[in-house]
Amino acid sequence: MPGEETNEAIAQAARQAAERAQQGRENPEPSLGTRLGQIGVLGWTIVVPTLLALMLGRWLDRQLDTRIFFSAPLLMLGAAAGFWFAWKWMHRGL
Repeated sequence: MPGEETNEAIAQAARQAAERAQQGRENPEPSLGTRLGQIGVLGWTIVVPTLLALMLGRWLDRQLDTRIFFSAPLLMLGAAAGFWFAWKWMHRGL
């Protein structure tokens, strides 16, 4: 009967809603402060390797009098490493 299928669909939807509510109570969303902290860590995860590589490149360029021969590629490598570290950090629990 059509009424029984509708009742079963409603019952299934109610069970799913109850399961989602229970999961939300067991694993609540992090607070705004926690999320902002994660964003800050993520930013520094990218910035620090980039700046360290740039500092190394500038030092090498000054020592060898090569203008930006080392600075430019090391800047890109540092940024790539920073993005890779950030990606790994974001996917650490999956």
